[in-house]
Amino acid sequence: MDETLTELGAHVKEALPDVVEEVVVAYGELTLIADAAKVTGLLTFLRDDPSCKFVSFIDVCGVDWPKREKRFDVVYHLLSPTLNARIRVKVETDETTPVASATAVFPGAFWFEREAFDMYGIMFSGHPELRRILTDYGFDGYPLRKDFPTTGFVEVRYDDERKRVVYEPVKLAQEFRNFDFLSPWEGPEYVLPGDEKATGPKAG
Repeated sequence: MDETLTELGAHVKEALPDVVEEVVVAYGELTLIADAAKVTGLLTFLRDDPSCKFVSFIDVCGVDWPKREKRFDVVYHLLSPTLNARIRVKVETDETTPVASATAVFPGAFWFEREAFDMYGIMFSGHPELRRILTDYGFDGYPLRKDFPTTGFVEVRYDDERKRVVYEPVKLAQEFRNFDFLSPWEGPEYVLPGDEKATGPKAG
């Protein structure tokens, strides 16, 4: 299988040498590292070339590497029923540079690109309706970025007096809770209900 994927990667690299920067075959999977500015041309080739026929668009998602200059990977997954094979295409971008939308090549990319924008803030130029899809209107930040706080910035609750949903700054109540930080094997210092039978005097 790896030999077939290597040949396929070499075929794509030979056909688009200015687009495909690297071909990686690992763990039985083929990955193409590509130029973000030309990714739609690569996706079109993978869909239409008789030796590829990657006609099924699986998804596109983001990966955050906050210490890297181009902090985001945009990752596309495609399936070729003809070859019974999958392929992964990866491009890099930063917080301000958009990647060309794949919706003209694969209309199914519409929803996935909106999700990547909503969760990571990745921009897609040429997308017909690039707006949030999972978070609420006016949401602050991008939840899947590594530097996004796990608590978020606001909390939502229904205010019975105002008869509507209200947004308030997050209030952390952990400092008022008692954590003993004991592992389940160490157990608590108090006796759990029923355990007194195990620690009481043994029957003669």
